[in-house]
Amino acid sequence: MPKPKKSHRKAKPKHTKSKLKRHTPRHSERKIELYPIRFKEIYKKKIWGGNSLRKVLGKRGTLPKTGESWEITLHEKDVSIVANGYYKGWPLAKLISHIPQEIMGNEHYMRFYNNFPLIVKFIDAKERLSLQVHPSDEHAQRYETEGSGKTETWYVVYAPENAKVIRGVLPGTTIGEFMKHLQDNTIDECLNVMSVQEGDVIFIPPGTIHTAYGGVVLLEVQQNSDITYRLHDWGRTDFNGRQRQLDTEKALNVMDFYSMGVSKYKPIRLGGYSYKRKLLLRCEKFVMELMEFRKRIKEKASNDRFHILTIIDGTGVFYYGKDKKRKTTFKRGETYLIPAYIGEYDIATRGNCTIVCSYVM
Repeated sequence: MPKPKKSHRKAKPKHTKSKLKRHTPRHSERKIELYPIRFKEIYKKKIWGGNSLRKVLGKRGTLPKTGESWEITLHEKDVSIVANGYYKGWPLAKLISHIPQEIMGNEHYMRFYNNFPLIVKFIDAKERLSLQVHPSDEHAQRYETEGSGKTETWYVVYAPENAKVIRGVLPGTTIGEFMKHLQDNTIDECLNVMSVQEGDVIFIPPGTIHTAYGGVVLLEVQQNSDITYRLHDWGRTDFNGRQRQLDTEKALNVMDFYSMGVSKYKPIRLGGYSYKRKLLLRCEKFVMELMEFRKRIKEKASNDRFHILTIIDGTGVFYYGKDKKRKTTFKRGETYLIPAYIGEYDIATRGNCTIVCSYVM
C-alpha cells in the first residue's frame, strides 16, 4: 500500500503567552503624563559640609558633612531619578527621551535635544569651600571633556550671623600682589569678603574667584557642568588625610582678574502679576525669578520652555490637569520640574510661600 504524501504546509504553531509578539506602541500612542515632577536628592559628602540641609530644609537621608544636595541634573556623573507620580523611578534621561517636546518645550527640545542645560542644587558651606574658579564655554570645549563651562548664581536661603561669601579681590589689587599673597599663604588679605543675608543674589560668571563659609545655605543654579579649578584650599586634607588637589595653573589661566562685576544683584519688581514677583537675575545662560505669595495663584506654562520651581519657604499644593482636579503637594526644600506642555496650573498655600523659578530663555 503506497505511503501518503507528506504535506509541505507548515502546521500552524500553537500560540502560547510567552511566544506572542508584544505590541510596541507607536510614537503617537505613548502614554503621556504631565505633572510637577520631583526628583530624588543626590547628596554629596564634602570636607566643608555640615548638617544644615537637614536642619534648615528638612532634608532627610543626609550624610555626615553633607555639602550638597543635587536637586535636578542630567550630568555624565549623576542623573536625577523621578521621585513622584507616573514616572517614579525613571531617570531624567529616559523621561526626556520618552516625551522630549512635552517636557522641554518647542524651543528647547530642538536646541538641547536629549541634554538638560541646568543643574540645581543646595549647598551647605559650614566651612570654607576651596577658593575656586570655573572656565568659560570656549575654554571647556577646547581643554576639557565636558561640553560647557560653568556660569552659576547663588541665592542665599539661610545665613547665620557669621556667614560670608568671597567674590573677587579687593579693589586696587594687582596680579603681582595676588600671586605673592597666594605663595605666602596670606591670600585672605586681598580677597573681597562680604557678609550675606537671606535673599541676597550673587552672580558668578566664568573666571570669577569665589568661595562661601560660615554655615550659609545656598541655592545654586548653574550650567550643566562640574568643572572646578581649586586655586587655594586653606591647607586642608581630605577624608583620608591626604592634601587636596590644587589646580593653580588652570585656575590662573581662566581667572578674569580685572572684571569681577557687581558683587550682589538687587531684585527688580516685575509687573503684570497678581502677586509679588521679582527678577533675581537674567544672564546669557538662565533666568531666576522670585515668587512671593499666599493663598492661591494661577500660572500657565509656556509651550516653548520648561520651568524649575524650588520651594524656599512654605508648603502647599499644585493643582493641574483638566479642570485642575489633579494635585501634588509640596514643601520647603523641594524642587519641581514643570513640563512645558503642562498648561495652566494653580499653586495654593495656606500661609506665605516663597519660590525661586529658574528657566532658560
